[in-house]
Amino acid sequence: MAEPFPGGVLDLLEAAGDRPVFEHAGRQVSGAGLLAAVRRAANGLRQHGVRPGDGVALLPGVSPEAFAATIAAHAVGARVVGVRPGLTARQREHLLADTAFRVTDGPPGPPADAPDTRRPGRVLPLDGLLAAADDGVRPRVSARPSDVARLIHTSGSTGVPKACAQTYAALTAAWTLRPDDWPPVVRDLAARLDRFLVFGTLASQVMMEYGLLALAAGGTLVTADPPAFPDALVRHRATASVITVARLTHLVASRRASPVDLGHLRALMVSGSPLEPGRLREALDVLGPVVFHGYGQTETGMISMAAPGDPPGSLGVPPVEVEVRDASGRPVPPGTDGELFVRTPSQSSGYWREPALTAEVFTDGWVRTRDLGRLDAEGRLWLTGRTRDVIIVNANLYYAGAVERVLATHPAVAEAYVVAVPDDSTGETVHAFAVPTAGRTPDLGALRALVSAHLGEACAPTRLTLIGEVPLTPAGKPDKRRLAAEARPPG
Repeated sequence: MAEPFPGGVLDLLEAAGDRPVFEHAGRQVSGAGLLAAVRRAANGLRQHGVRPGDGVALLPGVSPEAFAATIAAHAVGARVVGVRPGLTARQREHLLADTAFRVTDGPPGPPADAPDTRRPGRVLPLDGLLAAADDGVRPRVSARPSDVARLIHTSGSTGVPKACAQTYAALTAAWTLRPDDWPPVVRDLAARLDRFLVFGTLASQVMMEYGLLALAAGGTLVTADPPAFPDALVRHRATASVITVARLTHLVASRRASPVDLGHLRALMVSGSPLEPGRLREALDVLGPVVFHGYGQTETGMISMAAPGDPPGSLGVPPVEVEVRDASGRPVPPGTDGELFVRTPSQSSGYWREPALTAEVFTDGWVRTRDLGRLDAEGRLWLTGRTRDVIIVNANLYYAGAVERVLATHPAVAEAYVVAVPDDSTGETVHAFAVPTAGRTPDLGALRALVSAHLGEACAPTRLTLIGEVPLTPAGKPDKRRLAAEARPPG
């Protein structure tokens, strides 16, 4: 039986030896050096009483020390909670509620039995953990397969973030650290991760998993703070990084206005929201064949990924099990739209302390994505919307994603977003927000005609707002709630 996670990470660091695996703040850290930091942090956690199953919140950002603390917490078998920046006080309190220990860059706080209940858990300074004795022995992995290894929180765009519970068995089953099991698109991507630019926080599921993939491919993690593009890519000679649709749009515009040398860049992994075909074609034209478009969920990890050569709009051939089902739950044939259900080796087991919601989303070993899409005859995945992103017109449901995709085909529209607004006659109606293409101005009448022709008059937008760029949530996704608030009439 394979050693539980993070045994594979320890193997990678041992094998790396003197090779640099991290560059941070002008210094290089070798595999041996990072492994020594993991040893010290694991010894420090055990000295402070951290045991398998204990909740440990990690507050540091992106650094070799933060990475070492994360791997060390897994080595001792803790339930790891990453706390990302940008949370409200209520959201942060929610994330920390079940943690007995908190690892932070700040000064020590009160012990676990202190009367100040506003400070849940015992605060362990990162510097203190790393000052523990280094016994030179490979860290002992105490993780138990059935224990929850980490809680990965959703964006919280609907209120308090939901926590997806991922077990040590699921983390161990992931193919990220096993090159022999990489799907073709991941093998192609991994070959481009020589210098992978990381930023923000290791609490990001995407950042951590791509970081582990880079290490497994023999690459180096290079930190950037702030992650200004294209400056950070040039300054750090990065060959790859994660990027949102909004950042990709800015990068393309910047490259056109002030060309810089990005000859070393080989992969940009677009994550967080759909990438319109027009935007993708523009990026490929300006940046070259470097754009990979990933699709996944917090509950599942990666579901599919499109390589630069895949048809724009598709998400490639999923390397995991995907079923497209109709409203009654029956699989539909290729080419037919339906709701996507998936099974991945490393999917979550459910939502932490939310059995009703778990039963709704995790069914018979499958995860209900609540996304709409289809598989074509070649097995490629195409998204068409979300089951819950709807406008109800005269008691009929119309999916916002389908309207957005039709609007985005108009030559004057670079990006399109639609929200529901109250209407005295129909209950709700469609309000469209459009980012114009350069030198063009979309016309409401033309957009109404376009949507009516494709989807019917009920889906046609009755209002249009032109915007320079879409507002984003702290997680980097389009903030539809903010758009809806702006569209709602006063009073």
